[in-house]
Amino acid sequence: PILASAHESSCIRLWSIQGNLMKELLPFAKHPTGPLTALCTDIFTKILLTGTKEGYIIRWNIASFLEDSRNRKNKIKEELCWRAHATEVVDLLIEEEKNVVVTASIDGSVRLWHARTGYYFGYFGQARNFELSDTSRLILPSDVSGFSAIIKEESQHMEKKKVIYPLTLDRDK
Repeated sequence: PILASAHESSCIRLWSIQGNLMKELLPFAKHPTGPLTALCTDIFTKILLTGTKEGYIIRWNIASFLEDSRNRKNKIKEELCWRAHATEVVDLLIEEEKNVVVTASIDGSVRLWHARTGYYFGYFGQARNFELSDTSRLILPSDVSGFSAIIKEESQHMEKKKVIYPLTLDRDK
């Protein structure tokens, strides 16, 4: 078992049940994501989703880290980031059988997204039925202007580190 907490500083903290801090990380996404307002995991706790005040959803792969959190090679990988709403995300969940993410915002909208790609399927209350099998059509909600961004494996998300930069005078410069 593990506890996850989301913070206004965009920081995610993973805790053991005993209350020990296991990991602290920040998103690497190219867009500024802002304060975290929601988070959830899949049923097997392999995927962690976070929602932000600016309407972004970030998908993290935490499976290898949870298998052996003491092994430094097992990292948490930020896989995907997309803008789901123009305003704050207040709730989200993963529906694993259909492979969709459901997001809710303070603007009153509830939207459906493909869980692995961030493709938009539609919103609750729309006239047409959801077409969950077609992820080739790149459509977006009217208030969102950017497609999902896949985070490359070689990208490193920022971890909080204590770094000391002593001031030194370099007369040659």
